[in-house]
Amino acid sequence: MDRLTAARVFVDVAATQSFTATAERLEMSRPMVTRYIDAMESWLAARLLNRTTRRVSLTSAGEQCLPQVQAWVEQAEGLQFQLMGRDEPAGKIRVAASMSFGFAQLIPAVKAFMARHPRVDIDIEVQDRAADLVAERIDLAIRIAADPDPSLIGKPIGRCESVLVASQRYLDGAPEITRPADLTRHRCLGYKNFERHIWHLSRDGRHESVEVTCRLTANEATTLLSAALQDMGVGLQPAYLAQGALARGELVRLLPEWQPKVMDIYALYPSRKHLSPAVRALIDHLADWFADGTWQDIRL
Repeated sequence: MDRLTAARVFVDVAATQSFTATAERLEMSRPMVTRYIDAMESWLAARLLNRTTRRVSLTSAGEQCLPQVQAWVEQAEGLQFQLMGRDEPAGKIRVAASMSFGFAQLIPAVKAFMARHPRVDIDIEVQDRAADLVAERIDLAIRIAADPDPSLIGKPIGRCESVLVASQRYLDGAPEITRPADLTRHRCLGYKNFERHIWHLSRDGRHESVEVTCRLTANEATTLLSAALQDMGVGLQPAYLAQGALARGELVRLLPEWQPKVMDIYALYPSRKHLSPAVRALIDHLADWFADGTWQDIRL
């Protein structure tokens, strides 16, 4: 069997501690994972993994050889990337992004990239949490943050402004909103990954922090946009997600002179070392695509 593939499988199983998880991540059958691990153990004449019905763990021999096997795999991939750099970008890119950004803005950008680079395949992992890029074998993560993970390499590819929104039907039956403090008298929609129950607003150098009441909270912005459209309250939404509903009159922007916190959109990757030409090309494409701050119009 291919020893390099067997080595990749061993490194991945060491990270996931699961044959099933590695099979899913590497897109092969579980029996094939077992065959590759058997091949590695035969090749090195040592048992590398302890297997139980619930868990897989490294043996002492597995712990001893894992760093060297990882280094060998990295050297092989580095040589491969050097040779690939002479040609059109090719291969598979695993990208992690939030549900809202992936749905509203990433897909149009990826569509244009894949049309330009027909030899590149893209696998998008949609998640509203900070993925472990190394453990989950993510090549590129699109994250919106004020301070990205310092252990990762990041390139800003855009700016994320937020807007206060509600439906006209909700506003017709609720107290008037003319200043930030008025928000305390409203049902608000809380996004658990940003601001949550305290909303920070700025205007002409003035800053106000408003503690709001959120009967409905969620960890995903698209869900809360749907709630705002269903007349359930005031939402603090990323402009890239809400601008279409605002333009169509489905939502009303509130306190437009007050600006919620602005954050950067980053393309993050674990290391500059052995960054494939395909990933480099995608990062450059995304930076160009989002450079002018124009967002795609989407409908739920």
